Amino acid sequence: MSTFEGVFVNDQWLQSQFTQVELRKLRTKFVSARNESGTVTIQDLPPVLAKLKPFNEVASQDEVISMLNDSYSNLAKELDFEAFLRVYLNLQSRASAKMGTSKTFRTTSSFVKSSTTLLRHSISETEKASYVSHINNYLGEDKFLKDFLPLDPSTNALFDLAKDGVLLCKLINVAVPGTIDERAINTKKVLNPWEKNENHTLCLNSAKAIGCTVVNIGTQDLAEGRPHLLLGLISQIVKIQLLATVDLKKTPELAAMVEDSKEAEELMGLAPEKVLLKWMNFQLKKAGYKKEVTNFSSDLKDGEAYAHLLNVLAPEHCTTKTLETKDPTERAKLVIEQAEKLDCKRYVTSKDIVEGSTNLNLAFVAQIFQHRNGLTIDKTKTSFAEMMTDDESTSREERCFRMWINSLGVETHVNNVWEDVRNGWVLLEVLDKLAPGSVVWKQASKPPIKMPFRKVENCNQVVRIGKELHFSLVNVAGDDIVSGNKKLIIAFLWQLMRFSMLQLLKNLRTHGQGKEITDADILQWAKMKVKQSGKTQIDSFKDKRLSDGIFFLELLSAVKKRVVNWGLVTKGENEEDKKLNATYIISVARKLGCSIFLLPEDILEVNPKMILILTASIMYWSLLQKAKGDEEDTPPEQESGAPEEEGGAPAQEAGATEQEASAPEEDNAAMDEDGSSQMKEETTENNNE
Repeated sequence: MSTFEGVFVNDQWLQSQFTQVELRKLRTKFVSARNESGTVTIQDLPPVLAKLKPFNEVASQDEVISMLNDSYSNLAKELDFEAFLRVYLNLQSRASAKMGTSKTFRTTSSFVKSSTTLLRHSISETEKASYVSHINNYLGEDKFLKDFLPLDPSTNALFDLAKDGVLLCKLINVAVPGTIDERAINTKKVLNPWEKNENHTLCLNSAKAIGCTVVNIGTQDLAEGRPHLLLGLISQIVKIQLLATVDLKKTPELAAMVEDSKEAEELMGLAPEKVLLKWMNFQLKKAGYKKEVTNFSSDLKDGEAYAHLLNVLAPEHCTTKTLETKDPTERAKLVIEQAEKLDCKRYVTSKDIVEGSTNLNLAFVAQIFQHRNGLTIDKTKTSFAEMMTDDESTSREERCFRMWINSLGVETHVNNVWEDVRNGWVLLEVLDKLAPGSVVWKQASKPPIKMPFRKVENCNQVVRIGKELHFSLVNVAGDDIVSGNKKLIIAFLWQLMRFSMLQLLKNLRTHGQGKEITDADILQWAKMKVKQSGKTQIDSFKDKRLSDGIFFLELLSAVKKRVVNWGLVTKGENEEDKKLNATYIISVARKLGCSIFLLPEDILEVNPKMILILTASIMYWSLLQKAKGDEEDTPPEQESGAPEEEGGAPAQEAGATEQEASAPEEDNAAMDEDGSSQMKEETTENNNE
């Protein structure tokens, strides 16, 4: 099938400089640069290049023209796609010199959110060795993987093993148990390309669902075993596992670090890495260490902070030699030896500490925290932790919206919805992503915001835009968001997610006259699909019959035959069987290509909001395949559609690409009388199904 061919150029080195998602984007830009004669010359490029990173950050269109004039004598030279890529790389190098190397070449294996670099795809051998050790430790006894483990860190065995997708799926389940129903993973000894693609699609959609940033990673990239992308994804998964308990809810003892409810709220809003730094400084202060540790790199290079930290946490293993030695490398060795007495797994070497490896130092500190945090539950402060705890339903919704917002690729990373949306800024970013041009940025204030009225101004604009998008916001004002009214925040975020999903459905082209998609249309479509091949019928998205999962399994089977293994499906007659079906539904939908963030409990309890989004996501995937089928004979050079969404599958649910979110108004998805939709897209991409 053509969907597995990807975008390739003859020069293998040039091919290696880009991910498949990047190649698709650049090919689209190349096509858009064609002049009236149907060719592309160097002088046609400035309007196109000026809109791409990093040029849009450091250069105007006139400056791009100047760079081209300096680099090329014949601006009328005709370019093919490969030559266009070389021009792009050349100018990016010039732009990076202006921008500053450290800002341009961010390591893709970083734990923090980062974009993929294009010029240097180097990897850290020590990080690779550390992650290989992690995989050997945690997956060594896995029933399927034990035949392939342990891996040798000195070889490329890690990248070769990851090519079929099984390893990454299993690693996600180690980080967040239960994320993937392992019955949905294709685990034959030899997988065909379609089965591998399903595993990679399942992996990337599940990675987004646990909080990984997978911008510019497609299934083709994983199938090729690209080292820098694989290490980047693995490092994020490992980080999520190691920082899982660095949270006030899961470790109430952290309340010992705060003095009042205000500080407790601030602690809840911090990223896990920041909480870990706060904890480290809290312990170092008790040890009499005078310096403040502000990062996991330069501040830890001399090993003194580690020595003081371990001395206060594990005095029984304390030795004066660690602090007395003058050689940082020797001190680092002693620190590691002391930590191993606490059963901490070895994530760093003395060289990693001395050289300031951010990722490995963070992993090391997280390990120390897990094994001995040195905190005790202060009964006078436990009320702070209890005060921050939501009921189970509210907590699930917060998690869902947090993961969804972070999957959109907005600049601000959300750590706690209740705290992070209160200044209005991240909501404005989301609105600008989903409804381009709706935000008046001149009237917005970017964090940190000291003046309270500026937060209110941001939130007032959020409410104004919401009303323009026809959200139900009766008697809602910006003050309600600033004050942290959870009920209203959930209501607003739900309407945002629903709006995004409906826009995706609306923006698909149709053969017939289009119309707005409604919740009733989605329900009717689902009932029609199931009626064709299944037996289950429902009345609404609140129908309690949905709790056994059979309707969704029949729906998934209807949109793609054989995607459901009915031998694994239970009758759903008790709660345990219903949960087995619910977990299987979510994994099968992600395996199909749906980017969804609900949990099995949302199906079991028939949460109508999440049920609607799940159904709409399946509907979008199904109709998009139909539209792509209508256009599958379109030559690649005539394509001009949106690039592939991260995860190797089309943009799903509310995680649309910018191009899809801003599609023309006439791109409607018209529903036929029987609830089906006849659709045709003007252009298509060779997206992995």
